Amino acid sequence: MEHTKKNRQHPEILIATLGVEPQVVTITLDRLLADGRSISEVAVIYTENPAVRQALEIVAGEFAGPCYQGISFRPVPVASGRGKIQDFCNDADLRALLRTLYGEVRRARQQDFIVHLCVSGGRKVMAIMAMVVAQLLFGPEDCVWHLVTEGWQPGDRRCLHLLAEEKAWLVPVPVLRWREAGTLMRMVAGLEDPAEVVAWYERLSCDDQERRKSEFIRHWLTPAEREVVKLACYGLDNKSIAARLYKKEQTVANQLRGVYEKLREWLGYPPGIVDRSVLIAEFASYFHHPGRDDST
Repeated sequence: MEHTKKNRQHPEILIATLGVEPQVVTITLDRLLADGRSISEVAVIYTENPAVRQALEIVAGEFAGPCYQGISFRPVPVASGRGKIQDFCNDADLRALLRTLYGEVRRARQQDFIVHLCVSGGRKVMAIMAMVVAQLLFGPEDCVWHLVTEGWQPGDRRCLHLLAEEKAWLVPVPVLRWREAGTLMRMVAGLEDPAEVVAWYERLSCDDQERRKSEFIRHWLTPAEREVVKLACYGLDNKSIAARLYKKEQTVANQLRGVYEKLREWLGYPPGIVDRSVLIAEFASYFHHPGRDDST
């Protein structure tokens, strides 16, 4: 099979998860090459399951011959500190899978590759973890692909390269990227452990939520409403709030109704959805935060 490469500014790599069907890798690569993609390297993520190892040997054989001249092939075992993983049976196995996928995509990004990630092979959890990594590391040109072949089902005859009349499609899988780009991507790419990335992203998200809540409390509510909301989030009922603030109970109820309407608009909820339980769920942690200024 001959293939031509278009001149592209960046090299391109196919990273594929592998199960017992080796043709998932070869057909995906064939489709990318037919579409003019300039693939120079293929990395296959696999487990030590004997049937998967057999599939890996078949794929490797295709790169040993004339079929994919000029394209390097690199098998990448899923491994932990205890050795190579045969299947995904516990949390440690899944962490090893995440680290393996993260390491491969991170390496490709650092070497300025455009990444094509095929998630059609192997266990379903491999595709799930691959999507997590894509969301953490992918740039604007990187793609996740799902392979669809017309008429073929698992267990059918093994055909590593489709005939001209046989059809296959690479369906792009949407990835939620960090389009703030530059700084965030460089920060993430500099972290070696995916657990560190997840923790860093959670802190970032938490800080962003706190800023949004502070904006609502300080700029959407009047000082009187802020006092009522704070006491409601402390668990006081309307009667107790009224006694604490020297107000009529009906005044407190009216103020809370106004707060509910503002909160509904802030959250983008339909009319009538926001009540006291939603208010407390959103802001109890805000008012109980250590060091929070009691005057809000």
